[in-house]
Amino acid sequence: MNPYITALLIFGLVLGTSITASSSHWLLAWMGLEINTLAIVPLMAQNHHPRAIEATTKYFLTQATAAATLLFASITNAWLTGQWDITLMTRPIPTAMITLALALKLGLAPLHTWLPEVLQGLTLTTGLILSTWQKLAPFALLLQMPCPSQELLIILGLTSTLVGGWGGLNQTQLRKILAYSSIAHLGWMLLIIQFAPSLTLLALLTYLVMTTAAFLTLKNNKATNINSLATSWAKAPLLTAATPLLLLSLGGLLPMTGFLPKWLILQELTKQQLPTTAVIAAMSALLSLYFYLRLCYAMTLTMPPNNMAGTSLWRLPTNHPSLLLALATPATILLLPLSPAIMALMNL
Repeated sequence: MNPYITALLIFGLVLGTSITASSSHWLLAWMGLEINTLAIVPLMAQNHHPRAIEATTKYFLTQATAAATLLFASITNAWLTGQWDITLMTRPIPTAMITLALALKLGLAPLHTWLPEVLQGLTLTTGLILSTWQKLAPFALLLQMPCPSQELLIILGLTSTLVGGWGGLNQTQLRKILAYSSIAHLGWMLLIIQFAPSLTLLALLTYLVMTTAAFLTLKNNKATNINSLATSWAKAPLLTAATPLLLLSLGGLLPMTGFLPKWLILQELTKQQLPTTAVIAAMSALLSLYFYLRLCYAMTLTMPPNNMAGTSLWRLPTNHPSLLLALATPATILLLPLSPAIMALMNL
């Protein structure tokens, strides 16, 4: 793709997210979401492959459905109450409809079925944008909105954590595994959004850092399925040694950065007299941890030829890891000792 066109589309992504995040009017927020969708569609379809076109079509239809539902619900709210302000949603039905529309945009269970299929048809770079940047605008709206009902958010959050754990167990494609990982992490954020919005923001920031490191690592290794991980040691030994720690951080294991938001979320749920919710969320994290451990095993404890049918690759010149990967990987692994400073900064 022409670099000028790419720069224009990236500017459109930034503009759409900025408009949505800074708006207090539902029409302006809807316009920002639409700019965001229209900017990423050409980036998704730039690889002229049937899978990419199929993924782009699915994504466009899903986002159009969510945007139409959001617009309908906001117009209904304006008709009932006479105001368009995002923070002054008072009617339960339009508020619940907008929450479900944003859940569809984010890919939260049970409205998640499009996300693994779309992510599987994209390149790792576009998949990274879809899994990180595209989550910011809907979350900005969820953080501004008044809580529709405690039960709805907890049901969406728990369903997402369980589906994200169960769905990734039987996958061999790395992009689908990362899609289910994304669903599970978003579920954790939704569980706590009504009780501690600043904690949701902390969980979102750590998710962005960890997911960026994971996607860039796979891109550096040119790995798209579990079998191809077996040859990564020959291409980037130091990065291969750090990747299991990165994956365990995604799973929320001590002493990595990913443990911090899960620990604080479980603590807050217990304070809110929701021990059953906390226990179910903690158990669902074990499901996710299993497939992260499976990736660690494939990457570090197998060498081709082996029972995973990994084949040796030509020793081509290796890619030099990017600056973003060099920053994201240590941040994913080493930030837990700074948790008191982070908690003070976020007023937790």
